[in-house]
Amino acid sequence: QLVESGGGLVQPGESLRLSCVVSGLSLDRAAVGWFRQVPGKGREEISCITNEDSTSVFADSVKGRFTGARNNAENTVYLQMNNLIPEDTAVYYCAVRSGRYCKPFDAMDYRGEGTLVTVSS
Repeated sequence: QLVESGGGLVQPGESLRLSCVVSGLSLDRAAVGWFRQVPGKGREEISCITNEDSTSVFADSVKGRFTGARNNAENTVYLQMNNLIPEDTAVYYCAVRSGRYCKPFDAMDYRGEGTLVTVSS
């Protein structure tokens, strides 16, 4: 089970940190990913942390502003989002899979329900 939290309404330029608590699966050997979906658009992969603790940020639109992190001891993953812009408004999801790399969202082993982030003045 994955439970995301930390979403909300913020103004442009502000920061948020999303958390995803994982239960029923150890993160030690899992790849963890963050995805987001704007209503009416496809789901976008934001970040993937491989099970060798290597982070890759995929979306050019968030490079330099978003970072992903994991705490295996707490079985929790994080997405730190800085300098948010209105285009970041979306539902954000975390997902994990046993394996080295992330896959498309629907192919991940476990997926959260999402948390809404709204960036608006």
